Amino acid sequence: MKDKQKETEFADSSMTKPRSARSIAMGAAFLMAMAAVGPGFLTQTATFTGQMGANFGFAILLCIIVDLVVQMNVWRIIVVSGKRAQVIANEVLPGLGYVLSFLVAVGGLLFNIGNIGGAGLGLNVLFGISPENGAVIAACIAIAVFVAKNAMTVMDRTVQVLAVVKIAILIYIICVMAVPYKAAVTHTFMPTDINFYSIVTIIGGTVGGYISFSGGHRLIEGGMEGEKELKYVNEGALTGIGVASLIRILLFLAGLAVVTTGYKLDPTNPAASIFKYAAGNFGYKFFGILLFAAGMTSTLGSTFTSISFLNYTKKVRSEVKMARYNRIFVMAFIIFSTAIFYFIGQPAKILVVVGAINGFILPISLAILLIAAMKKKIVGSYHHPWILTVTGWFVVLFMLYASIQAVIKLI
Repeated sequence: MKDKQKETEFADSSMTKPRSARSIAMGAAFLMAMAAVGPGFLTQTATFTGQMGANFGFAILLCIIVDLVVQMNVWRIIVVSGKRAQVIANEVLPGLGYVLSFLVAVGGLLFNIGNIGGAGLGLNVLFGISPENGAVIAACIAIAVFVAKNAMTVMDRTVQVLAVVKIAILIYIICVMAVPYKAAVTHTFMPTDINFYSIVTIIGGTVGGYISFSGGHRLIEGGMEGEKELKYVNEGALTGIGVASLIRILLFLAGLAVVTTGYKLDPTNPAASIFKYAAGNFGYKFFGILLFAAGMTSTLGSTFTSISFLNYTKKVRSEVKMARYNRIFVMAFIIFSTAIFYFIGQPAKILVVVGAINGFILPISLAILLIAAMKKKIVGSYHHPWILTVTGWFVVLFMLYASIQAVIKLI
């Protein structure tokens, strides 16, 4: 029992005051939500709204539905089993966990290049410093959060504050623009053009890859385990989905309000075009704040989740030993991402392409967990809700179909 308490305290990086299950669940909720709506989402949404107009609302609707199904499945299965996704995958099929870790960690690393670049671009807009130097500053801030004494608590609070900033800015832009709500609603539910590449990219960029596991792994790191925690798991998942969905809808409406005027978005930075057109230079500065906030929250989310996929330990002593290397891994992950952006750049292109790649990873990772939910050696006597099982397999099949259609269209 004492070992379990030590594990929980260590996982939360807080040796002074244990946190409640609800507090940990809310931390996981905002970590997942803000990872889902980072610079990648800003770039992808602006790009596809500019190309498709109101029809892109259909992709946003599907993204919200898939998010609900995926997160409710993933969070519950991970917490009930008390194991990280890669450990579960290895128990489904020996060696499968290493494949999953590779796919998620590489996708997270590529996304992090765009995330840290996005934060650097935000500082460039705000203060005029070069995006490369801005990325270095953002990287230093991210590392400082992770090496703080109560790292998990600091990360949770930072993400929650930045979430409020992002929502407030988007509400302001909506208020100063003439949004075509009727067209948005009509084409969202009855689209005249369905683009599978946009669907795979937006779902992959906001639900797939590391994002699928960020909340579940945060709960495990916080010491939550077993069926007794499902109440808080559900609360956290639904809160995170709600916050992410609100931001998705607000940004889509803001972009739609701009493109329906006939204004052509700048392909090198489409999201910035929306804010600059909506509110001039003042709006452009607001975009800088939003981009910095998005970049920082997603950097924290992708770093935390990707590094968690390197941990295959199950015992407390092994956990503590692994922790000695975590800070080194975190710093190396952030520094490497920053270096690639510093010398190569082009985060906008990277974010759109990696979003599509994550769309291919999503059905694989979700299928693994759905199979695990049927194995007693993994989940014990727990019976996974049939509605989540059915809708989960539907998402697996739909994403496989959409991914194939996207490849065919590209070819």
